Amino acid sequence: MEFKDYYEIMGVPRDATQDEIKRAYRKLARKYHPDVSKDPDAERRFKELGEAYEVLKDPEKRAAYDRLGSGWKGGQEFRPPPGWDTGFEFSGGGFTSGDASAFSDFFESLFGHRAGFQGAARHYGFRSRGEDHFARIEIDIEDAYQGGTRTVTLQAPETTPDGHVRLRQRSLKVKIPRGIGPGQQIRLKGQGGQGVNGPAGDLYLEVRFRPHPLYRVEGRDVCLDVPVTPTEAALGARITIPTPTGPVELKIPPGSSARGRLRLKGRGLPGNPAGDFYAVLRIALPPADSEAARAAYRRLAEAVPFNPRRHMGVER
Repeated sequence: MEFKDYYEIMGVPRDATQDEIKRAYRKLARKYHPDVSKDPDAERRFKELGEAYEVLKDPEKRAAYDRLGSGWKGGQEFRPPPGWDTGFEFSGGGFTSGDASAFSDFFESLFGHRAGFQGAARHYGFRSRGEDHFARIEIDIEDAYQGGTRTVTLQAPETTPDGHVRLRQRSLKVKIPRGIGPGQQIRLKGQGGQGVNGPAGDLYLEVRFRPHPLYRVEGRDVCLDVPVTPTEAALGARITIPTPTGPVELKIPPGSSARGRLRLKGRGLPGNPAGDFYAVLRIALPPADSEAARAAYRRLAEAVPFNPRRHMGVER
């Protein structure tokens, strides 16, 4: 997927005001409108221009786009970095075109997920309820096991009096429900947009788990890769492994194979029902880094002849 430099497409500097962006769009839209332009590339340029303006005219989309940094150039191979939008607060007002998929894959990868978040402004006579706001936050998997209160920092875009876009930061104490999983939301009543003589909107925080050096989550289940020696796998053993709730003793059955999964029922993410915890076995070979180790391997090969490729129809 190619990175699109919307500032370059619009012909404006990255610190352009919102009014400067609007004027640039009007000028270029007249120049490349397919009904009037004789440029053979006018239709593509006009569509590309509309996509760039969709982002840069909107303080929320522009601020989110700017979070990717200025080190990218148009046409470079690009993938959004994991968690790039964590902590970014937005109101989810939708798209001018009404359809995010009308734009490029680049646009869709950054903003398409927001099409489902529509701001809620409810009117009661001369009163108006504030818009609901949305943000993604990251928590540790241990937080989901234990629950508790955590402080999260959010950044929301705003337009300054001179027409520039900046990020306003705020910190909130958030109660993390025990057993919450990725993709689930925490609702903070009254923490959304301000109303007009009416109640404020709500803030919805979508939860993600931070990457963990040991565990990975599959639905409600939690998996851990467990290295075992060939001896432990072949003869069986009792070993100690870590889990998010503390160390446990695990019984390795004799004759276990690589990638075998041993289940600890109910030790996954808490809930009703709770998920399971899986120890996924990985055979770890002792290094043959000494003459004694190499001699031991040769003795093993003589004592236990074994061809793991026999099913392929080969002799050696």
